[in-house]
Amino acid sequence: MARTDKMKLGTFVYTFGFHPASWLHPASDVHGANDFSHLLDVAKQSEAAKLDFMFMADSPAAAVGDPDALARIPTKMNRFEPLSLLAALAVTTEKLGLVATVSTSYYEPYNVARLFASIDHLSHGRVCWNVVTSDHDETGYNFNREGLDPHALRYERGNEFVDVVFGLWDSFEDGALLLDRESGVYYDKTKHHTLNHKGKHFQVRGPLNIARSPQGRPVIAQAGGSEPGMDMAARTAEIVFSLASNIERNRAFYENVKGRMPAYGRNPDDLKIMPGVVLNVGETEAEAQAKVKYLVDLMHPDVGRLMLSEFLEADLSGVPLDKPFPMDRLPTEPKGSRALFEELTDFVKSGRTVGELVRHYAEKHTGNGITGTPTQIADFMEEWFETRAADGFILMFPTLPSSLDDFVKLVLPELRRRGLFREEYEGKTLRDNLGLSMPANRFAKAQATG
Repeated sequence: MARTDKMKLGTFVYTFGFHPASWLHPASDVHGANDFSHLLDVAKQSEAAKLDFMFMADSPAAAVGDPDALARIPTKMNRFEPLSLLAALAVTTEKLGLVATVSTSYYEPYNVARLFASIDHLSHGRVCWNVVTSDHDETGYNFNREGLDPHALRYERGNEFVDVVFGLWDSFEDGALLLDRESGVYYDKTKHHTLNHKGKHFQVRGPLNIARSPQGRPVIAQAGGSEPGMDMAARTAEIVFSLASNIERNRAFYENVKGRMPAYGRNPDDLKIMPGVVLNVGETEAEAQAKVKYLVDLMHPDVGRLMLSEFLEADLSGVPLDKPFPMDRLPTEPKGSRALFEELTDFVKSGRTVGELVRHYAEKHTGNGITGTPTQIADFMEEWFETRAADGFILMFPTLPSSLDDFVKLVLPELRRRGLFREEYEGKTLRDNLGLSMPANRFAKAQATG
């Protein structure tokens, strides 16, 4: 059955772009990591294009690895704290949704509830929390831990953390603020509620000292393909950034996660599956391919080797670039995309050097990436959308702002011509524009059913 809704699109933001050599691109602002005007320009471009949101990816730690390579990669080594950035963008944009990553492993629920509720008010209802449990050892060393907590523990804590935050966001019911100067009563005490949560990981009394969010509560996003991750998404998330590497796998992921939602009393339409996709667009295929080659040529081999090491989870430091790949360092199972892992394995079995593999991976590492003309990219996006492998996409632009410019000028008109993407925003809040329902307040619901 043909879809009647519109595709959802968000801009994924690493400061200079998704490609590790993006900061070397002549169209980039080399000072952009610490210059708000650069990210405001990206936000303004995204808003003018009527994109749903701008997503600030984050990790609360600097990267670790080869110092020579890391000295050439600014993205994870120098960037704004995301909630500070969201607060600034909240008062300098009008319609664009604002998404930031905050880990349940290194915050307290009350802090997160108050921060996001505040920014949701500042933005008049446009904020979204990307819930993560963190997945790199280096984060733990910054927060009084010896590396990363076990996976099961992180998800157990994360689920309780989200439940506490949801409860705090319900502290004030809708209409609780009376603002009655004549009687001198500011709020209705019967519509203000204490949570009194006592669980395995958290003890939080509440209530939260800020009124109910303009969206009922901020939108919730999540990524992760593990069983606990998919179950947590089905129970709590409204946007899921999927990680599958082809349309069949993503369609299966889509059906899997949405199929779990009724068990939690949720409507599958209240969750948008949005795979990340790296786009290289040109007016011709040759022009698009030339853009890819240009960035790969800019990238230092040490950077490519570090990227490949992370993907393979293999130590390639010190391995000569002009020698065949040491097969004893090749893992038997992939951490990421199996299709890409198998392609790389076939490549090295043909006797290629480490340097050749580094370059090959740099060209292919985009996962769901597509390089081509506006028609080819629109065809790709339409197939994923219409066959319900996706409700939209996280647009991972190789360079910012130039790749975003290309998409807006070349691809968006084609998507609009096909009736796949909006001409104007549907409402004032992110929840409105994503077509998500307003969440019920648990305390008001309990009183209504009691």
